[in-house]
Amino acid sequence: MSNRFAQALGKKPSPQQQQAPAKSSKKRGKHIGGYFTPEVSRQLRQVALDENSSVQALLGEALDLLFESRRLPAIAGRLKAG
Repeated sequence: MSNRFAQALGKKPSPQQQQAPAKSSKKRGKHIGGYFTPEVSRQLRQVALDENSSVQALLGEALDLLFESRRLPAIAGRLKAG
């Protein structure tokens, strides 16, 4: 049970929950986001489903195409979704 839920229920979190180390953002990557219409979200998820891929992989591909069009190295595909 997470600390927030334990607090809401009036329970004390276990010592393991209190001292859980934070995951390094260097290993996971940095979040990049934007707000788009529900239709854009739905279509992107459908492409990912049709191609047996992930939204993150498709966004990495799109960013690499953007970078290449600006004569920058294609580096977004390096971080694998996991």
